[in-house]
Amino acid sequence: MGEPLARLRATYGAGPRHLLVLLLCFVVTGWVALRVAGEATWGRMLLWFIGAVILHDLVLFPVYALADRVLRAAVGVPGRRAAPDPARRVPVRLALLNHVRVPALGGALLFLVYLPGVLGWGADTYRAATARERVPFLGRWLAVTGILFLISAVVFLLRWRRWRAAQRRSGPPG
Repeated sequence: MGEPLARLRATYGAGPRHLLVLLLCFVVTGWVALRVAGEATWGRMLLWFIGAVILHDLVLFPVYALADRVLRAAVGVPGRRAAPDPARRVPVRLALLNHVRVPALGGALLFLVYLPGVLGWGADTYRAATARERVPFLGRWLAVTGILFLISAVVFLLRWRRWRAAQRRSGPPG
């Protein structure tokens, strides 16, 4: 009995209770989506949901995992398994990494939410639904993403200056 559970944990990454709860969440989510939407073409909705899961798990997750690895290497933050060298400024580099991750995640999330508008798709659908012309989503998305990065950079610089002042007050490590 112990070996199958250990194999499941090694393969899946968690225990059977986690898998059961996750599957139950998918069932409840599917049931709620069907009930709330009242969609007569539930098969198309299910197909869209499965397609979104496959797109995320097989395409998007490897892309942003690779982007995170590249960003870690560029900033100089060791991987999770590597022991950090105390002589290197890993906390500062990790803070820099996080100050890049947060606005990138915000910009990516906005891009996915407003994807048709940002890419210029669906002008007729938008006009039919709202009786208005579509606004320039691409420019606004770029502006908001730029502002997110700017705010994050300012916060990082303020935190870095405070950290440097504290380092000078405490003196050289001894």
